[in-house]
Amino acid sequence: MEQQLVCACPLTRGERILVAVDGSSFSDLAVDQAISLGGICNSEIFVISVVDLYPEQMSIAPALVEEKSAEVRQHLDAAKEKVDEANIPCETIVRMGGRVYEPIVQEAKDRDIDLIVMGTLGRTGFARILLGSVAQNVIGHAPCPVLVVPNVE
Repeated sequence: MEQQLVCACPLTRGERILVAVDGSSFSDLAVDQAISLGGICNSEIFVISVVDLYPEQMSIAPALVEEKSAEVRQHLDAAKEKVDEANIPCETIVRMGGRVYEPIVQEAKDRDIDLIVMGTLGRTGFARILLGSVAQNVIGHAPCPVLVVPNVE
């Protein structure tokens, strides 16, 4: 007699998952984790990326805004393609802001997100010390659980 493996959703509510991406290998791992959970939990996945520019930069350097926006769109398109291949409903979101965690937290509130999934967003060394940890700020301000996918290299 064959045994069937039945996977139950490990989340209390897992219908709406927000994944933060920045194009790094860390965020790729977060997308993979969200897809894994989303398939088990019958979820909808929202993929967000933040163009980390301050309003002053946006007003004096519109070419920089366009360049950063195009880069962010590539990250989102790649993530959406992976989610679409898993046959999970997916929507992409682009936000602007100098404090990357704020738009992530706001989207989680506005969309009644059940879980935020993110990597370490690829910031290391001096930049991480200077900017603070995006993941740490999201954890501290999020209206829902946050799953931080570690770098396993």
